[in-house]
Amino acid sequence: MSLQNRKWDIERFMQERGEVLNAWPTGREVDLDEAFEYHEALPKEKVSYHKLLAGQAEGRIFLQPRAGVALVDEHIALLRSLEKEGEADFLPTTIDSYTRQNRYAEAARGIEESRTAGRSMLNGLPAVNYGVKECRRIIEATGVPVQVRHGTPDARLLAEITLAAGFTDFEGGGISYNIPYAKDVPLERSLHDWQYVDRLCGVYAEHGIIINREMFGPLTGTLVPPFISHVIGIIEALLAAAQGVKSIAIGYGQGGNLIQDAAALRTLARLGRSYLDRFGYSDVLLTTVFHQWMGGFPQEESRALGVIAWGAATAALAGAGKVIVKTPHEALGVPSLEANVAGLLCTRQVLRMLAEQHIPETPELREEEGVIEREVQEIFDRVLDLGDGDLAIGTVRSFAAGVLDVPFAPSRVTRGGIMPVRDGNGAIRLLNTGNLPLSDEIKNFHRKKIEERGRQEKREPGFRMVIDDIYAISKGRLVGKPR
Repeated sequence: MSLQNRKWDIERFMQERGEVLNAWPTGREVDLDEAFEYHEALPKEKVSYHKLLAGQAEGRIFLQPRAGVALVDEHIALLRSLEKEGEADFLPTTIDSYTRQNRYAEAARGIEESRTAGRSMLNGLPAVNYGVKECRRIIEATGVPVQVRHGTPDARLLAEITLAAGFTDFEGGGISYNIPYAKDVPLERSLHDWQYVDRLCGVYAEHGIIINREMFGPLTGTLVPPFISHVIGIIEALLAAAQGVKSIAIGYGQGGNLIQDAAALRTLARLGRSYLDRFGYSDVLLTTVFHQWMGGFPQEESRALGVIAWGAATAALAGAGKVIVKTPHEALGVPSLEANVAGLLCTRQVLRMLAEQHIPETPELREEEGVIEREVQEIFDRVLDLGDGDLAIGTVRSFAAGVLDVPFAPSRVTRGGIMPVRDGNGAIRLLNTGNLPLSDEIKNFHRKKIEERGRQEKREPGFRMVIDDIYAISKGRLVGKPR
């Protein structure tokens, strides 16, 4: 395996493709020419690219829930209800955990156990086990675009089957679907496997079929500073574009402070476009995705709906292409259909009420945007330097050196040298910057903001403050102040 940020030639791709499709019997159902014909016949309202393009032109904010169960008929019924009752603009097919780990035999047992039990015994749909024809039933039963959401370091076979089935949107990347999800997967391996996924999407694009690729922005979902997720999302976007992807969405997970979240969304759109243009990908559609709060939720439904409404207000005031909606059952386990619908309708109501309003341009907003843009530039430039101009090589070397790092990640790839904490206003800062190549000016900015909070709370900033912040929202606050 030789990792470089270069477009795979078709011979290399097809050689590896034979091995991928033979990894499980349903892989042999995939027929690219037949898949191209199927996609060409899809109405535009079922194609993510066309819907995102129109939404960007109209300034619309789309809604998408998370959902997935083990059996196809039940999954179809769930999606239909989310579309009709929940007014979802995009539908998900969340993949089960066995499939995410390429453990298809265990997923098969989960299907049988679900049939016997009369309820889903898996936390998602095992799409690889079902194959092209069964997965295609999902596309034919719904009226809006359906996205594959998962968390898979090696999603090659999953992509082959679901794209051939007619899915037009595929989430993930070699960093964002490895570092937060896996412990021992080498980064070189996952980047290679996702180059395959992106090259597959590039092959579709060469036949006039544009698959949207969404980069998972929240990462660990736990106090991730905006610039960390921005840099990783931009790297994944550039790696995807290098393989021929023509539609890219970069995600961001809500932090909780309105000014910082607004600055993050606004800079994400600008920076993503700037870097794609800089590297010669001006023909790539770029949109943004806002994930409502990904951390701990209150157990009470009414309080949880308050958290959801705050996320909806942030998206409306700051602007985003799409919102990934949470449910009031987040603290209780797998949400019911009714909970999913409640989250969608709550978000829709807030978006409609705030449709004519936008966050005002203030010195605080401009300062936050300037800080994020500078942080991203300082990190990205060093990643490129470490790779001697090759972004894939630079990414591997940067994680090894701690130049790229993700807080609270399970992966051994990360140094784990950074420690986030909120400042007195709830914005996410860095208590410890580890080996991140940030300038002294930026480091001092973080330090002063955290010291201000320490003075307000009359305590020394430290790990206790971090722990308080992690649990704060589930206990009814944003900043974990001592009681």
